[in-house]
Amino acid sequence: MDLNALDKATAEDGYAFGPGPAWFAFAMTLALMVFDYVDRQVIVSLFPYIKSEWGLSDKQLGALVSVVSVTVAIGALPIALFADRASRVKSIVAMAAVWSLATISCMWARGYGALLAARALVGFGEAGYGSVGAALIASHFPSRMRGALMAAFFASAAVGSVLGVMLGGLIAARWGWQAAFGVVGVPGLVLALCYLKVRDYRTVEMTPALAARRASLAATIGHVGRELVRVRTVRWVCIAASAQLISVSALWAWLPSFLNRMHGVAPAQAGAQAALVVLAGAVGAVVWGAVVDRAGLRAPRRKLAVLAALCISSMVALVIAFGLAPTATQFPLVVLGGFLATCVTGPATAIVIDVVHPGARATGSAVLALTQNLFGLATGPVLAGMISDAWGLVPALTATPLCSLLAAGAFLIAGRCYEADKASAGATRFDAAAAPREAAA
Repeated sequence: MDLNALDKATAEDGYAFGPGPAWFAFAMTLALMVFDYVDRQVIVSLFPYIKSEWGLSDKQLGALVSVVSVTVAIGALPIALFADRASRVKSIVAMAAVWSLATISCMWARGYGALLAARALVGFGEAGYGSVGAALIASHFPSRMRGALMAAFFASAAVGSVLGVMLGGLIAARWGWQAAFGVVGVPGLVLALCYLKVRDYRTVEMTPALAARRASLAATIGHVGRELVRVRTVRWVCIAASAQLISVSALWAWLPSFLNRMHGVAPAQAGAQAALVVLAGAVGAVVWGAVVDRAGLRAPRRKLAVLAALCISSMVALVIAFGLAPTATQFPLVVLGGFLATCVTGPATAIVIDVVHPGARATGSAVLALTQNLFGLATGPVLAGMISDAWGLVPALTATPLCSLLAAGAFLIAGRCYEADKASAGATRFDAAAAPREAAA
């Protein structure tokens, strides 16, 4: 296709290179996201084997999970910033190779320290992947489709989490727990090589003010961070999404314990029932992403109002489920609450991408991911645990959904400035026709 034809196609349908390359990029990025979380969560089902063989404490076992989140949070912003200034595709290939090789290396760990270090490297490889992948997808597709696509992309993390837990147990039972790391790590390497076929968009130059601050990474991160925080929509969406994820993370972390302690469900079955809620959340993320996209077709700010309403609905369902519902209707209400609670997963990222400079999309997504991880996903389980220690697990799971009130309020405030911020960001666009036309063989 010549450049004039590409310009015309882009103007007509909003795709950077056309539907074919866009959907290929989406499929490859989603597949890598699934194996990202398979590699991250596979260790959970291996705990009994590792504890028995090495005599580890529960605190040490927990650190094998937490260390991944720590290195993800540390590396997310600088890696996303580098990808925004260099190549999204090559950055993703490098990240997938690192986390896959790190996962495979876990099978040869012969002590706790070596395994902890390998798990930390898994997190370093994963750092920035969600943000960079989201930016690449968003740049391939028209703006009108981003909410649903972001929701599907991030919902695949839940699918990967469930697969990781299931595969780890099955592989360990047949070939030993070390083999589980090798089996789940190989597909990521294969996908990383295939990802070189994905088309990248041209790096968009930042403002002269930023160019003057590129002498050091710290100065660059500081400047970009300040520029992003100045966008009011970004501030309020970060607050809203983080508050909503407190409810989600508390539910996912403590539901198996709730089923075991309050209803006498065996741990294995409790995990299976909890997995149903996680899968309901994955489906909900896709459904509500499409609903939010549709709501904003005529009036973009309606997206924020719909998100606020969904947050309140999830809170009502979960508070009734844990605090008021009879036993017979409790679990269906929990599933409904889980289905509603993940409404922010895709739209929050899409909204942030809408209102930031095209040259900082991955970085803007990384800022959102950083706040979501530190103030949402990391806070929920701890907050619920503190309330449980003081008053019990039922009050904890009844109280944590109240954070959705803060989420709803922040989304409504963001709605007041979203359209203006989006218009400001839309004044700068990358030239799809000038984007690199390479597709590495």
